[in-house]
Amino acid sequence: MKEKEFYYTIEKAAQAEFKDRGSKFIAYVFPLRQVEEFKQLLRNLKKEHPKAAHHCFAYRIGTDGTVFRSGDDGEPAGTAGKPILSQIDSRQLTNVAVIVVRYFGGTLLGVPGLINAYKTAASFALQLSPIVQKPVEKEVQIQFDYTRLNEVMVVLKQYNCRVIEQQMQLFCTIKAAIPLNRKEEVLYHLNEIPHIEVAPTS
Repeated sequence: MKEKEFYYTIEKAAQAEFKDRGSKFIAYVFPLRQVEEFKQLLRNLKKEHPKAAHHCFAYRIGTDGTVFRSGDDGEPAGTAGKPILSQIDSRQLTNVAVIVVRYFGGTLLGVPGLINAYKTAASFALQLSPIVQKPVEKEVQIQFDYTRLNEVMVVLKQYNCRVIEQQMQLFCTIKAAIPLNRKEEVLYHLNEIPHIEVAPTS
């Protein structure tokens, strides 16, 4: 199977609200890169809404989207986390977290009502955060003589490669992320430069 060259994500946080029979559902959408980051976001929202009945969530991480989780936080199983995740997935997004905070309004909504409320709140918030297409990147480590710095940087700039780390001494090391769809060209041009070593980092 051919590797995906692009993925879809969001770059801005957003917030939206949905009400049903007195219950209030506040959905928060965040760009996300790591699980640890998510735990902090959830802690922050629990502090911000200590009187809320539930803090339900879903997230998906990684350019291949293999890291994901959803949680119902005390709501009947499958009525909150899964509907939230389905909204992330229906937009084919990754590196995204959605947390929906619920204030109970005194009337039970039943399973269909809950599924609809969490799905709708998540959908509203996701609509407010523009979707961006980003290239899947491959990380490489480039080692070269300092005199070649200019040539290396010209190639990296030309193909929109991201410099992650750099150590500049007489002998330089750059860790760079190359867009997968331009990988062959970038490696070809880098390897044309004398006295250079290029190796994948993972």
